[in-house]
Amino acid sequence: MSSITREVLYFEEGGAQNTDATLSVAVRALEERGVSHLVVASGGDTLLAAAQRLTKAGLLGSDGSQRSSETGVNLVGVTLQSGTWAKYGAPNWTKLDEARGLGAKVLTCTHALMGNVESAIQARFGGMPPVELIAHTFYAFSQGTKVAVEVSMSAVDAGLVPAGETLVAVAGTGGGADTALVIRGASTVDFFELRVKEILCKPL
Repeated sequence: MSSITREVLYFEEGGAQNTDATLSVAVRALEERGVSHLVVASGGDTLLAAAQRLTKAGLLGSDGSQRSSETGVNLVGVTLQSGTWAKYGAPNWTKLDEARGLGAKVLTCTHALMGNVESAIQARFGGMPPVELIAHTFYAFSQGTKVAVEVSMSAVDAGLVPAGETLVAVAGTGGGADTALVIRGASTVDFFELRVKEILCKPL
C-alpha cells in the first residue's frame, strides 16, 4: 500500500498570534494539492488577510471571481451567526466589505454544531444535545478543529462550495487563526460523508 509523508505545524499556544503562519500553511496547501476552495472562519481580520495574501499571489479576482478556472481560489468567509453577536461581538463589516472587494464571499448563517435550535433547547431545559457531543469531540483536537469543520459545512450548505470537493478550512481559538484542515466537504444533512483528510496545523 502506498503512503504519503507530510509535515504538520504545531503551535505551542493557540491564538491570533498564529494567524499569519496558519494562512501561509493553508495557501501553500492550496497550491501544492491543487485545491481551489478556502473557507475561513472570520469576523473580518482573518478573511481580509487571506484575501490580501491570495490577491498578492494572483489567485483571487477583484471582481469577485477566480482569476482562472485552473488556478483561481474560491475564498469564503463565514462569520458568527447574528444570534451570538450580543455575546461575542458583531463582525467588522468594513473589513469584510474590503475582503469582498478583493473577491471573497461572506456568509452569515446558523452554526451546524453549536449555535442552533438545539442550543436553545439546552439553554432552556438543560441536557446535552447529540450534536454538541460531536462538537466537543472535535474540541479534543482544538477549538479551531471544531470551527473549521463547522464552517466547511456552512459553505457547502450555502452552495458556495460543491459537496464532495476538497477544501482547506481555517479557524482559530477565540480570534484569528491557528488551525487549518484539508476536508472533503459535505452538507449538514450528509455530515457522515465529511472527511478530515489532513491536519495542516493546530495548537498543541
